[in-house]
Amino acid sequence: MKRFDKWGNSNLHKQWQNELFLQAKEWVLDAGIMIRDNLNKPLSVMTKTSHKDLVTTMDQQVEKFFTEKIKATYPEHRILAEEGFGDQVTHLKDFVWIIDPIDGTMNFVHQKRNFAISVGIYYDYVGHIGIIYDVMADELYYAIKDTGAYKNDMKLPMLTKDLPLSESILGLNHSWIMENRFVNEKYMQKLIKNIRGSRTYGSAALQFAYVAEGSIDGYLSMRLSPWDFAAGTIIVNEVGGLTTSIYGDSLNLLKPSTVFTGNPYIQKHILDNYLKVKEL
Repeated sequence: MKRFDKWGNSNLHKQWQNELFLQAKEWVLDAGIMIRDNLNKPLSVMTKTSHKDLVTTMDQQVEKFFTEKIKATYPEHRILAEEGFGDQVTHLKDFVWIIDPIDGTMNFVHQKRNFAISVGIYYDYVGHIGIIYDVMADELYYAIKDTGAYKNDMKLPMLTKDLPLSESILGLNHSWIMENRFVNEKYMQKLIKNIRGSRTYGSAALQFAYVAEGSIDGYLSMRLSPWDFAAGTIIVNEVGGLTTSIYGDSLNLLKPSTVFTGNPYIQKHILDNYLKVKEL
């Protein structure tokens, strides 16, 4: 059992922050091994809110693995997680782990790739550690607050300044250019014509990671839960990115939200000129 005192001074703060990261990283990599070792074994697939919202026994096993490890090692820490093995979290005071055991479950089921483990650790409402692990590619993206973001221990550069919209690639799915209840699709169709290209990957966590490494310049979603964006927000922040709702507001880590994360040099332009929000 490990106990963290309040982070009263900067040296103690850094010590605990680094220790906590190393422990979280070890568990994430262990969970990745668990998934790979069981990838081709029979799998029970269930639906939650719709036929597109899948959960598997592996999602549940991985989340249970994390919750048991955290509770045994850090009993005072609380857990907000997708599959219900965590706590009833109503605030982010003290330590809170926000976990998606398999982000991109549909990809996991149908493709057996393009999915990730996502772990964000918050202390007193502030994100301190973000980890996103592309399990099949064995690519680990992570950030520790105020120390930068990394991919497999190589530090990621800050995002490109003065990025022209015409040279930008955005991650978004086809719902944005169809009639929808959030934004005027005609403006979004114009946006698609004016950028260099668009991509969709089926995993919110991976798209946050791709924004952080600069392989895409922004990512939009009509609805993400906190475990989808908690880790990614921390990582994107460390390379100078910005994450908000499509209204430009800060995200609530306890509620689902629309999400726009990306390079700030294009984000404001897109918010002002293309995201014409409908009255709900």
